[in-house]
Amino acid sequence: MAKKDALKTIKIFDTTLRDGEQAPGNSMNIEEKLRIAKQLEKLKVDVIEAGFPIASDGDFEAVKRIAKEIRGPEIAGLCRSSEKDIDRAWEALQYAGERGRIHTFIATSDIHMKYKLKMEPSRVLEAAVKAVKRAKSFTPNVEFSCEDAVRTRLPFLAEVVAAVIDAGATTVNIPDTVGYTIPFEYFNIIKYLKDNVANIEQAVISVHCHNDLGLSVANSIAAIQAGAGQVECTINGIGERAGNCSLEEFVMALRTRHDILPFRTNVVTEQIMPASRLLSTITGIMVQPNKSVVGANAFAHESGIHQHGMLMDKSTYEIMTPESIGLKTSSLVLGKHSGRHAFKKRLEELGYELNDADLNKAFNRFKTLADLKKEVFDEDLDAIMTEEITREEEKYKLDHITVTCGSFAVATATVQMEIEGKPFRTAELGDGPVDATLKAIKKLTKCKAKLLTYNVGAITSGTDAQGEVTVKVAEGDRTVTGRGSSTDIIEASAKAFINALNRLDVMKERFEERNAL
Repeated sequence: MAKKDALKTIKIFDTTLRDGEQAPGNSMNIEEKLRIAKQLEKLKVDVIEAGFPIASDGDFEAVKRIAKEIRGPEIAGLCRSSEKDIDRAWEALQYAGERGRIHTFIATSDIHMKYKLKMEPSRVLEAAVKAVKRAKSFTPNVEFSCEDAVRTRLPFLAEVVAAVIDAGATTVNIPDTVGYTIPFEYFNIIKYLKDNVANIEQAVISVHCHNDLGLSVANSIAAIQAGAGQVECTINGIGERAGNCSLEEFVMALRTRHDILPFRTNVVTEQIMPASRLLSTITGIMVQPNKSVVGANAFAHESGIHQHGMLMDKSTYEIMTPESIGLKTSSLVLGKHSGRHAFKKRLEELGYELNDADLNKAFNRFKTLADLKKEVFDEDLDAIMTEEITREEEKYKLDHITVTCGSFAVATATVQMEIEGKPFRTAELGDGPVDATLKAIKKLTKCKAKLLTYNVGAITSGTDAQGEVTVKVAEGDRTVTGRGSSTDIIEASAKAFINALNRLDVMKERFEERNAL
């Protein structure tokens, strides 16, 4: 593994507020842009591309506010290769002083020059040089981009790059504007420029990759291996069409693979997750669960084999730590794929110490519940322990319930139970499905107890949450509480009522035993 001081530092140019915001649904107002910029400052990116000043008054004001209030990174504003654009950009960027960067561009591919610009290559070259000289009159910090560079004829690309460097550009961007290239091709494009542009060492080569083929991060890595010194990227990979190179994926790839990638960045990686969540909060566009680095499942494990490995040593299944991106810990998600080791470990963390027999009972109930819902939470485990392990010996057991009800139908419940090991079944009508169910149970058990209170609530969140029902039942001078839980609230109600009847029965037996003595 390369020593840290031997690693080449790659500049991170964040364009979340410009390219990222241009994508449908990502529009932000001035205050929201400023919040993101302050988080990018904490993240310690090298350059913040704050917007496209001439695009609108709002964009201009956002770039201006960010240039005034952000003190760490350089602040860039994008502009076309026209005097009007460049002048407007500097009008907003001037408040950043030496940290202000004018980023100007023009397309260089044949397809763009012919169909979009309707310009000959010689005129494009002339416009590029003129734009850089105009920008240079305001600031020495000038970046020039050859739009659609990867589809540009290499000799012409080299000619443009050499000319804009001579004109004063200190950064030259070679973007994959349409996400078309693949890693070895992109490597060769950057190498061609390194080998064929005489003044290339006078500027930093930057790369800006789109993700249309899902290769933006891989292409960016290939580019720095060929000699690029700046990577343009966005938080959560947002951007035009399929998005841009994801900042978090690129940065963590370099940090994780120092053994073969002798590069580093200045990014404070512990600020990655706060940045990702802030962006999602502001735009309302959530990250897909299986997204690399910042997805909800990136540090979550449900498979029993994986959970067992994680309990032995986290490095078995995690190549980076959750703490390194700003998370507190990994999570062992309890679901239908979870194994006994993770289940037992979580019960112990919750304070339950079980012998093998009780563990088997609880694990079987857990597996049954896990088949009904996607994730089993701590509250679900508490309910399992209350109902399956700590309950009294049962005289009454529920087999199954069938309920029919509706807006124009009388609720009917058919209940089958075991009473002292023998099956019994009956049906009852009621004022709703719960009422019908409890009437059927009372009929089967010949119960004379009165239902004093009935409370229902969700144990966890989501439409597949377990419902927990608590009832208070009285018979004579004896009052007991019963609890039941299930993803079906009718079943939970039946379980709670039967749990209370079993407790009443135990109280009666103990009373009779004391009197007999």
